[in-house]
Amino acid sequence: MKCKMNRNAAKVLHKMLESEEGEGKMVRVFITHMHGDHAHYDVKLDTPTEHDEIVKTDKDIDIILDKREEFLDGVWIKYFYVPQEGFEINNPSKEGSGHHHH
Repeated sequence: MKCKMNRNAAKVLHKMLESEEGEGKMVRVFITHMHGDHAHYDVKLDTPTEHDEIVKTDKDIDIILDKREEFLDGVWIKYFYVPQEGFEINNPSKEGSGHHHH
């Protein structure tokens, strides 16, 4: 499975991992809900289970992805400060051209 992230996302995720609640945890990308041909995603701190794959990224952050969810393979984690601060997570290999901010 693959996962990419931009530099802003890496900075924010590093801060989450260095916080007290991040101790001993990793970043998980998960699907919040599906709409036929695309999914909505979010991130949380979690620990891996037997259904997960730990994916290395080029930003020195390992991401937990559930191997049973094909929509997680190829996911992009982006973080923007403008127009509004927040994560944008999408999967260009699985979706149309729609972008969703969360």
